[in-house]
Amino acid sequence: MTAPVGTAGRFGAARTRDLAGSALVRLLVLARQRQAIDLAVGTPGFPHTPPAMISEAVAALRGGHNQYADPSGDATLRARIAASFPSPADPDTEITVTAGGTEALGVAMLAAVDPGDEVVLLEPFYENFRNAVAVAGGVPRFVPLRTPDWRYDPAELAAAFGPRTRAVILNSPSNPTGRVLDADELAGIAELCQRWDVTVISDEVYANLVFDGRRHLSVADVPGLAERSIVIGSLSKSHAVSGWRMGYLRANPDYTRVLRRVHEVTTNGTAAPLQVATARAGLLDGASWQPVPELAARRDLAQDLLSGLGLTFHPAEGGCFLFADISPVTDSDSASFVERVLVESGVLLVPGFPFFTDRARGDRFIRVAFNRPRETLLAAAEQLTARFAPAVTRP
Repeated sequence: MTAPVGTAGRFGAARTRDLAGSALVRLLVLARQRQAIDLAVGTPGFPHTPPAMISEAVAALRGGHNQYADPSGDATLRARIAASFPSPADPDTEITVTAGGTEALGVAMLAAVDPGDEVVLLEPFYENFRNAVAVAGGVPRFVPLRTPDWRYDPAELAAAFGPRTRAVILNSPSNPTGRVLDADELAGIAELCQRWDVTVISDEVYANLVFDGRRHLSVADVPGLAERSIVIGSLSKSHAVSGWRMGYLRANPDYTRVLRRVHEVTTNGTAAPLQVATARAGLLDGASWQPVPELAARRDLAQDLLSGLGLTFHPAEGGCFLFADISPVTDSDSASFVERVLVESGVLLVPGFPFFTDRARGDRFIRVAFNRPRETLLAAAEQLTARFAPAVTRP
């Protein structure tokens, strides 16, 4: 069969060749076969979905909220989201409800970046950041974060910016490292964004999951970044509704008009009854829904486990992941290490290499999700301590 003229037998746009597949797929299949304890994916095992949200979802479905809604999002929900921020936001001109944080990221990239534009990424990074840059036709510029506390070198960051830089992607609290960017770090980024007229796309989906009395600082509250920022938010982890696909974008009115146009031609909105339910449940004010203390206790339990196994890490300041260095206990690469742990102890972890462009550097690390029931973490600790530690820890 002859290929159509002009295609040369090629299927798919060139930019799709740079899309990274999930490194977890094969391991997840193996984990299911072995009925493993999953400390890999970020799907919440804790907190549990708030009963009020479930009740309101049923009521919204039965109440007739089953057709297309305003593409920009349910008006009451946008008002609730806007009121949840430390600084004011206009729900009519600055908030857009999206189909999860993933759509919000894709919309932000398509709205801000033209093919050939450069996008600065701090490394390690959430792997979908690199894919979003590729879909938009952007060119990534990677800046390494340095251990032990995952901070950037100001000179290396400055060297990544230039006349072709259009955007920088931030993630605080971070997946995978758990770092929360501080005011000094954000001020340094702001200076560069002002100098080169760069948009900051800030993934703040874990903003409400910050530990040890820290305060999350949004780019929307940083001088020099506020007016050039696109903030990505989500309720998937904070309210345990990852299947609801309840995300949002916050930006100034001019940028919001662009974001909404892109949003309308991609998804045209997310589930109407679930938006109504989220607004009516009244859990976005931060007073009636506070999972952080119990989640912090689970973080401490996971950190004690990893320390007991001889792994090293920077304590998670926020989010739901720990990123641990395996080099003190093994010479194996991260994928081989994770597979061995799965086979010998029945616990699934995530290899570190997908979070880096430099695989050799990423192969020193693993990621562990601690947003799990306490019983799950204790069972994982028992199996890892009993079967895994003696097998791979160096004498």
